[in-house]
Amino acid sequence: MMAPGAPSYGAHLQAGEGATIRICAPAAGQVRWLIEDLPPIALQRDGQRDFVGRAPQARAGMRYRLQVDDHAPWPDPWSRWQPDGVHGPSMLIDPDAFAWSDHGWRGMPRPALVCYELHVGTFTPEGTFAAATRRLADLVDLGVTAVELMPVAAFPGTRNWGYDGAALFAPSEQYGTPDDLRVLVDTAHRLGLAVLLDVVYNHLGPDGAYLAAVVPDVFSEHHVSPWGRGINLDGPGSEAVRRTICDNALSWLREFHLDGLRLDATHALTDHGDEHLLAQLTREVRACVPDRVVHLIAEDDRNLGVLVRSAADGGTGLTGVWADDFHHAMRRHLAGDDEAYFSDFSGAEHEIARAIQEGWIFSGQIAGHFGGPRGTALAPAPLESAVICLQNHDQIGNRAHGERLHHQISPASWLAASTLLLTAPETPLLFMGQEWAASSPFLYFTDHEDALGVQVVEGRRREFGRFSAFAVEESRAHIPSPQAEQTWRRSVLRWNERTEPPHAHVLGETRQLLQLRRDHLAAASRSAATVRCTPADHRTLLLRQPSTQGGDLVTVVSFAGSCDPISLPGLAIAGLPRLLYATRPDPHSASVRLTRSNEGALVIHPAGEPFGLVCLVEGDAAS
Repeated sequence: MMAPGAPSYGAHLQAGEGATIRICAPAAGQVRWLIEDLPPIALQRDGQRDFVGRAPQARAGMRYRLQVDDHAPWPDPWSRWQPDGVHGPSMLIDPDAFAWSDHGWRGMPRPALVCYELHVGTFTPEGTFAAATRRLADLVDLGVTAVELMPVAAFPGTRNWGYDGAALFAPSEQYGTPDDLRVLVDTAHRLGLAVLLDVVYNHLGPDGAYLAAVVPDVFSEHHVSPWGRGINLDGPGSEAVRRTICDNALSWLREFHLDGLRLDATHALTDHGDEHLLAQLTREVRACVPDRVVHLIAEDDRNLGVLVRSAADGGTGLTGVWADDFHHAMRRHLAGDDEAYFSDFSGAEHEIARAIQEGWIFSGQIAGHFGGPRGTALAPAPLESAVICLQNHDQIGNRAHGERLHHQISPASWLAASTLLLTAPETPLLFMGQEWAASSPFLYFTDHEDALGVQVVEGRRREFGRFSAFAVEESRAHIPSPQAEQTWRRSVLRWNERTEPPHAHVLGETRQLLQLRRDHLAAASRSAATVRCTPADHRTLLLRQPSTQGGDLVTVVSFAGSCDPISLPGLAIAGLPRLLYATRPDPHSASVRLTRSNEGALVIHPAGEPFGLVCLVEGDAAS
């Protein structure tokens, strides 16, 4: 009997006994296992869909392929590594040979999560697992608690976001070896960092995804997705597809000791079976990895509370869900975006306050762009179930020129927005480089073969034709080509600018805010019933929530100016308030002035007699 979570398909080494293989190939008449330096092995049929075989002489490091009927040999769709690329031979890997040092690691509790999303290929100039590992200490110093890797499954070409994954079980050879990824995770755990991974189960990449060749019913005959035919989760032959997906999730968690997965576009996983794939996945993960905290976080635009409701309460049982409403309302407010899905948002203070108070804005109201009612309440799930951001790979990279929000608004507004993000009761996510307001954009880049590459470039430019700024073909012609090497190179972070103004100042402010969050919010779950976020007036937000040090933590954020004092209902408390943070503090007065066009924020741990806040259109703290 297989151990819980043992992989069902692919080639796997057996201690001292060579290797075994099982593949699902329902349309095949015969399958041969071609291992270098060994005679071909004819696999035996096992049931209606599977083939199995054994190679007593196989050893780690040997390359192999599969030959299905008279087709040219293919790589193993369940391969653990493709050292020569997705079209090359697979390699036998022993995932148990790595010497882990994280035996005492038990994961990161959900209330303590502060996620830092990064793309391995652009996070450092080297673009490797090893180079990213050398930067982990900087992230600990910053104050984040979880690294979230964009997809690392092997993709075609030399550069890619990762959402064109082809060999789903194999870390990309462009980033290093499987053990290089294990070193990254092991080092992170030693430093006190969790590591999450973005995985893609809603579609397969357009090049090199041999799973579709070996298992042709991987695609649904009835469901479609934004990428074409949907993945078959509930039709004939779906058992092997579901097994492959669940095995893939478990392989990352068990073989690489990852602390969780971000599940890409779960709204595109159409499943009308008795148990939704997400519920099955959650159930199997909890059963197979019971000894540490594991986070399963959905990217889902439907705002469905059922995703994070416990299985006992009829929910899916996921840890969290990306809640984009906060981002959309903030960007509408700060940068004025009003097309596509931004058209459903006003960006008004009351809307932003609702996103903070309830986790998201739409909980059943009509959303025009969505085409009808959208969402349900997040409660009774805790607010940290909602993952919010000001930037992520999608919201930057899916802009034509990859500009970040801080490239488009004032530094004061950026710091004010960052204060709200990092003191919110939800789980904050930062995108690599935003902690120092990085100058580099993050563009969409690929390296497909020529014919497919032309289609990608033309399709992307055609897609932007829906936006007024790119209605004219001439403007679309200036959109950077995803296929150009320079597009990728422009997206690489410039680490040396962290010590230069104005980036060094922003980095210092971000560190302070994350330290404040760690001191006052990280140790306890947060409920909507104990949080109050309201507009103090037409320009100012007031957020009040319990501090783990006792009393309430109060965040005040102002984005636009007036000379009038701000009215803060409910903040007339006996005693002197303790100012923890201010974007423009006045250390000589109990009154704090938000200056420079009145854009700014402060955080208070009140114990206090009544105190006032005064905002100025111009001037500085000494005025």
